[in-house]
Amino acid sequence: MQLDPLVKPRSVAIVGATDRIGPGRSVIESLGAIGFTGAIYPVNPKYQTVRNLVCYPSLTDLPEAPDVVVFSIRKPLLLEQVRLAAKRGARSAVIYDAGFAELGEEGARQQAEIAGLCREAGMPMCGPNCMGILNPTARATTYKQTVMDTTGLAGNVGIVSQSGSVCIALLSDLRRYGISLSVSAGNEAVTPTVDYLEYLIDDSATKVIATFTETVREAERYVAALDCAAAVGKPVVVLKVGRVERTQRAITSHTGGLAGESRVFSEVLRAHRAIEVSDLDEMAEVLAVCQGERWPRARGISVITGSGGLAEMILDNATAAGLDLPPLSSAERAEAERVIGRITGDGNPFDAWGNGNYAVNLPHAMSVARDSGRIAAIVYCADTGNEGQLGHPGRVLENVNMLVESARRSHKPHYLMSSRPGVMNLQQAKALREAGLVQIGGTRQGLGAIDRVGRCMTGQKPVRPSANRFGLQLADLLTARPPRRTINEHDSKRLLWTFGIPVAREFRVVTMAEAKDAARELGYPIVLKALSDEIPHKTELDLVAVGLKNSDELVHAFAQLSERLDQLDPPPKDRAFLVQELVADGIEIFAGVSRDPDFGLSLAFGMGGTAVEITRDFALRMLPLREGDAEAMIGETRGRAMLGAVRGRPAADVKSIIACLEALADFAQVNADVLDEVDLNPIKALPEGCGCVVVDALIAARAPARA
Repeated sequence: MQLDPLVKPRSVAIVGATDRIGPGRSVIESLGAIGFTGAIYPVNPKYQTVRNLVCYPSLTDLPEAPDVVVFSIRKPLLLEQVRLAAKRGARSAVIYDAGFAELGEEGARQQAEIAGLCREAGMPMCGPNCMGILNPTARATTYKQTVMDTTGLAGNVGIVSQSGSVCIALLSDLRRYGISLSVSAGNEAVTPTVDYLEYLIDDSATKVIATFTETVREAERYVAALDCAAAVGKPVVVLKVGRVERTQRAITSHTGGLAGESRVFSEVLRAHRAIEVSDLDEMAEVLAVCQGERWPRARGISVITGSGGLAEMILDNATAAGLDLPPLSSAERAEAERVIGRITGDGNPFDAWGNGNYAVNLPHAMSVARDSGRIAAIVYCADTGNEGQLGHPGRVLENVNMLVESARRSHKPHYLMSSRPGVMNLQQAKALREAGLVQIGGTRQGLGAIDRVGRCMTGQKPVRPSANRFGLQLADLLTARPPRRTINEHDSKRLLWTFGIPVAREFRVVTMAEAKDAARELGYPIVLKALSDEIPHKTELDLVAVGLKNSDELVHAFAQLSERLDQLDPPPKDRAFLVQELVADGIEIFAGVSRDPDFGLSLAFGMGGTAVEITRDFALRMLPLREGDAEAMIGETRGRAMLGAVRGRPAADVKSIIACLEALADFAQVNADVLDEVDLNPIKALPEGCGCVVVDALIAARAPARA
């Protein structure tokens, strides 16, 4: 559907328009205030005129088919009026009223009926349960709040929000940016967020896109839109709510339980170079950063202050947030101290008070940062209130002038930062804007915004080429009737081994005699496990015996496990046993693959064992992996230090862990059509040069498609 009639209409009909205060009147007044030059058609059989405009009794009486019909009426009247709009040939619709799919089954049925009429007529629809659309650059609006003042309203930020209140919040502070388009999308019964995204990507007035998202519809199109936005250099800033993990689907593996909806969505955004934020403060600062003439093109921020205490607070916050504040090199420190005097700390944040010569020291600190190859953005942190009760008035623009002069000598973006978000001096903000610079706020939010944009603008590494490992295929193991949903540990390992994943030595056995032969071949001590497709998690059922030192212990354990299997209701039909070498040494880690129903397969890595679901210390990547992803995942875990040399214990073989992760990624990609989940837990990471070995494994196949 073409969105032009919806987002920049040339004629607007308002069903339910009156002279009383309400949405219909607000739209008419706003159209006048914003400079709309098209036709406005109030529709209400009770009035001959509304706001000095001819009022029509019905949509069918209009002199032309309107580009958009705004329905400022209650839900019981909507269905018939939408029918009339379609009959008249209206090209789009906006429905404000609520009480539809958000309230349950009956509301969803009513919404579907209205949506069906719109689709049949080819009408894109905003809503229901929405605030409408504001388009200052096209001088058009169906937004239900009255436009009171157009000063500073038009700009380059496109907003798409599934919450009307968030639209209100984002439009309530336009001191640093204006908007190209604001869409309160509501329930998105016909027109989803991705439609507006695609429109804004092609919109020349839009430089950056902000979305507030509760539900992602049409996931493949959504991801493709993110890629298109990144390709044309338009950051998409996403605030996703509803982070409670998905519990509706059955989860077989530990990995499936870890890689929940919110973590996967975060990785999707990172993989496709969108910017994720966690609240509106963070979103506002990112939008502000994107108003500068220059954007950070990498990480690495130099923060300059005139306060030791403020520098310490900034460093604490930056370190906790994982921001990159590179310290001064020895040469840079020497150059700084040549003019400023002694510098405390490592020079970033840079307390430039030094010998107290403010007018000399701060510009010199900026010059040192400008010349540093590790710095991508320069920030001067200084607070100035808007009311001016304290401080010398000359300082207000003095700070701006120092920044402007430094920026003139550099290709790096410069920012003036207040220590709290939302606090700024409007005189400073205006002067900065005229110079192409930006005011940001909050040591966490402001610096985080620079870092987020820098990450977004950094080119991605290429997709890692597959090692072309084509061994036994998962589909080969799924031919049984009924189809196998889970693949037992032994068969899983046989399959994974053909892709280069190292597994423990083991034998599948059925009888005690076979178990004794296997133990002699492996050598004691050994591990005995029950084996069945029907038992994905053996430990919970006490079906694992570890550290069996001799034949007598093996006989006893075999009898115990057999008895426990007999007590299961029903007992497994494919019961067998696994005799496995005991890998006593090594650090327990885990790796796994999980399928998100919307976004596909992801790879997880973390510190392993039974505690993994408690500690939740893991990193995640969407597949396919990019070059360097496996190594980066290891570095992102809190427990990564455990893999180093600790108290006389040698470092773990990290190279073999990387190779294992990449082999698992290859396996998942080759078998993507039939794979649902993989668990390798634990993997024993052995000392450097000794590799790693998978001790337990589970593969879950995709459920067969319903006929």
